[in-house]
Amino acid sequence: MRRTVQTLLAVAAALTMAVSVPAAEAKPDGLTVPKLDWRPCAQNPGFDCATASVPLDYDQPNGPATHIALNRKAATDPAHRIGSVFLNPGGPGGSGVGFAFDFAERFSASLQGKFDVIGFDPRGVGASDPVRCFASEAEGNAFRAAVPGFPYLREQERPFFDHYRSLAGKCDSAIARHMSTADVARDLDLLRRAVGDKKLTYLGFSYGTFLGNTYASLFPDNIRALVIDGVLDPVLWSGGAQILSDRTNTALEFTEFLRLCDEAGSSCPFTRPGGSAARWEALAKTVRAHPVDLGDGETLTYDNLINAAAGAMYAPESWPDFAAVANFFANAALGAKSTPVQARDAAYDNSFDAYNGNVCADTRFPASFESYRAIGKFADAGSRFGPFWWWGNAACANWPVNQDRFTGPWRTKTSAPVLVVGNHFDGVTSFAGAQASHRLLAGSRLLAYAGWGHTAYGRSSCVSTYVDHYLLTGALPAEGTVCPANPNPFLRTLRSTAPAAGKPPAWLTKR
Repeated sequence: MRRTVQTLLAVAAALTMAVSVPAAEAKPDGLTVPKLDWRPCAQNPGFDCATASVPLDYDQPNGPATHIALNRKAATDPAHRIGSVFLNPGGPGGSGVGFAFDFAERFSASLQGKFDVIGFDPRGVGASDPVRCFASEAEGNAFRAAVPGFPYLREQERPFFDHYRSLAGKCDSAIARHMSTADVARDLDLLRRAVGDKKLTYLGFSYGTFLGNTYASLFPDNIRALVIDGVLDPVLWSGGAQILSDRTNTALEFTEFLRLCDEAGSSCPFTRPGGSAARWEALAKTVRAHPVDLGDGETLTYDNLINAAAGAMYAPESWPDFAAVANFFANAALGAKSTPVQARDAAYDNSFDAYNGNVCADTRFPASFESYRAIGKFADAGSRFGPFWWWGNAACANWPVNQDRFTGPWRTKTSAPVLVVGNHFDGVTSFAGAQASHRLLAGSRLLAYAGWGHTAYGRSSCVSTYVDHYLLTGALPAEGTVCPANPNPFLRTLRSTAPAAGKPPAWLTKR
């Protein structure tokens, strides 16, 4: 294990220094700018829809094409229209079209109706020539149900690894071989040109921050305003070393969940006189040793428990509900009585397939089981959440990276300063990721939110005001600005206006 982890650390250090890292280049011009035939969206009044044709492989710009689905909420103040703002909700694998349908009217109002708000499904995602690994929803569900959410017992590790690495064969297709974020960035630049904008205005959340960083590196002169919120460190993400952050980061926010639960007293159903942390440890140890019968044919396993806890860290607005669920679990596991809590199932879409298609295209992960086991042990030593983040990467063990991916260098100076937004306690993308991107993007400004949850725009009215003003005018908040945390989630029901950027579906999209 030590050799593998030392190798991982060495790779991360080398990437940070950006020494001898092969850099993809922005492809030469001469590309055909797609023509967008905007027409009213059939099921969504007030929105226009279009499809753009872009090269499948930018090394063959006149070769086979792939198609990008877009939608648009047109500027409601056309006399003062500034341009278009492109959205990405994260994932990878999240549908920008669906995101825009849900939130474009809110964005439009926040931006005074001066922008066309545009969502797009990145290549391979949603309605954009989607990669498909399974013949049906049932087949996809059966694949995920065949193994734990992540292996937490030694005997589970090899079966999990073999099962997940089989995805490469199930998902192989023309689009699966061309799903790198660098190609998504190249698509985005063509879409910018297609809508007639001289420079890009962009708002990206979670994985969308990696897309934003990639665009800034490939097209630094083409930026009007670029916001990245809930930021991945591009060096760690592209270098396969994200686990160095993930092994401890989620636990930092979860510690805050437990602290605030105790602070709220009887308003938090999970707290007890001995403290929430002690009760959580007792629950986790009990379930890890033996699955717990919840009644009505339902069983709680350790991976289910950790998946649920990690999912709750996306949105502190959900913490009172998760505390009630955790209380039910603890009572069942530790011998008390409680009322069952019903969970909802989410419908299958291609986000699981697309997540792996993009991550495996971008990042070269180990190929051997021994490496996965060693890094899994390293992740587990960091916190209970470390293995949850690590083991899904086994899908990439047999999956070839895309040769047009971008791996740095990430240090760049952009034509307009980038606004980087980070939460002090973001258990999905750490505050350190925002700090790293701020250092890499010359002239950028870091706007901090002192609270909890994944992404801050819409969650913090302070952050939202600064972001909207920047998108409208290009003006940055003062250096060192920190927006205050919202009240304790257990003491006040927060009605967040936050776009559900990075919100996990049933199988838990990671970023």
